[in-house]
Amino acid sequence: MMKVRNTLSLAMLLALVPAHALVAKDAKTYAVVNEDVGVPVFPNDITDRPYTVIGEVKAGVRKATVFSKEASQAKIYRELWEKAEKLGADAVINARYGDSHISAFSWGKTNATGTAIKFTPAPAAAPEPAAPTDAAVNAAAATDEAPPAP
Repeated sequence: MMKVRNTLSLAMLLALVPAHALVAKDAKTYAVVNEDVGVPVFPNDITDRPYTVIGEVKAGVRKATVFSKEASQAKIYRELWEKAEKLGADAVINARYGDSHISAFSWGKTNATGTAIKFTPAPAAAPEPAAPTDAAVNAAAATDEAPPAP
């Protein structure tokens, strides 16, 4: 009898606690983020840092029924990002999508494409040549030669 009561108490407690509170989610961090949609997908090129192209990514977002709303830009960009993330990309650039179209298998589908990229480290600046030391200048003066060029 005591086991049944304890089990019921635990079940009631779990029913009161929201499911999302039981699961710890790690907040994802990205190299860059499009603040409008929350993922690193951009409609244009990124020119402020070097990158290499991984490849083209394609995604399609379907409507559930004929009465469903059109897919939002945020949903389309999230789909593109999921595909690019599987390729190891840091971002998607030149993201494009068209209008929704009806087919024999879908009440409406929006196709999207973009270019998956991986950021590369910026090239290191060349070190400046060292100035001649006092010893080199004094040695050159003693032999009446010009000091070494920097």
